Amino acid sequence: MRMRILVSVAVLGLLISACGGDEAADTTIPAAGDQCAKENLTLVEPGVLTIATGEPAFPPWIIDDDPTNKQGFEGAVAYAIAEQLGFTDDEVTWVRTGFDEAIQPGPKSFDFNIQQYSITPDRDEAVDFSVPYYVTAQALVAFEGSPIAGATTLADLKTAKLGAAIGTTSLDYIEQIIQPDEAPAVYDENVDAKAALEAGQIDALVVDLPTAYFITAVEIEGSEIAGVLEASEAQADRYGLLFAEGNPLVACVNQAIEGLRADGTLAGFEQEWLEQAGDLRTITP
Repeated sequence: MRMRILVSVAVLGLLISACGGDEAADTTIPAAGDQCAKENLTLVEPGVLTIATGEPAFPPWIIDDDPTNKQGFEGAVAYAIAEQLGFTDDEVTWVRTGFDEAIQPGPKSFDFNIQQYSITPDRDEAVDFSVPYYVTAQALVAFEGSPIAGATTLADLKTAKLGAAIGTTSLDYIEQIIQPDEAPAVYDENVDAKAALEAGQIDALVVDLPTAYFITAVEIEGSEIAGVLEASEAQADRYGLLFAEGNPLVACVNQAIEGLRADGTLAGFEQEWLEQAGDLRTITP
């Protein structure tokens, strides 16, 4: 979830896909003023910005499982936000959390958590999210010659055996949008889903597009991206930073993200770490 690989966001931004059919969580940007001065920020450790990510963290999001090297899309984004808030690199500290663990209600050991959290209403009941720092598509990973290799519409996937990791918007997309005849195979982790694909237990794996590029380029020889799954804007898979419920830091981070979006920094990071040349087939409703 490391080495640089390029993902076609410029084209695929128009395709935006898929966190299921839920309405998007409210990410309205509150007003932010003097409260966002560094000395006025509410932090878990005064004077230090504590950022959490996964254990381990994967490319293209974090390279070499080392967020301090500022390599990978999320590593770069995290330090850019820290700079916007007034923190130097040596005033940033990292902690590790499980993906599901961090979504649970209650106090947090971090100021914000960055590990591809899709913003959903259910999650928003337990935690707070920033405005999106990235919007991605879902994609099918399969082997050449797979029964779904030539799929162009969701109807072509009805008889497919699909798999995804539990608790992901990829699984939501299968269940709520594709709705195949056979219930999807559900795995605890993406590594288990990838093993199932290699063993021929499923026809295709559904993952976010950057992960699909990494799997096909680096992890599973002979695999390919069989298609990008189209969805409406309301179903867009939007990644947000995760905070403890009610954390006043959200307003200031939102301001920082919007600044990075406006000056082209986020687009530059997408181009550097997530975009890959080449057209991909779109699988339409």
